Amino acid sequence: MSSGITAATTAATGARRRLKLLLIVMVMFLSWAAYTLANQYTQLSDRRTELHEADKRLADARTKNESLQMEIDRLNDPEYIGQIARKEQGMGLPGELPIQIEKSAP
Repeated sequence: MSSGITAATTAATGARRRLKLLLIVMVMFLSWAAYTLANQYTQLSDRRTELHEADKRLADARTKNESLQMEIDRLNDPEYIGQIARKEQGMGLPGELPIQIEKSAP
């Protein structure tokens, strides 16, 4: 009778060891999975921030491109070129007298 109890106890002890080993392996795997998940979430967050900044730079570049394209279109107009020549260069049409206004010190 004692040999039956001893065999059962030995089998139960072996089963407990295998369950403990399985539990340790599962805990290690889940820890690794949680670490990997957290690391990937951090990388994803960083990439989203970079994407947002790149989209903002792209929008700024497109706005600047549109304004420069408008300026090019305006510079193809002879009337606009005449306005710039009068305003910035002090030029005028033949027969026009430019009016000079002096700024007085306050």
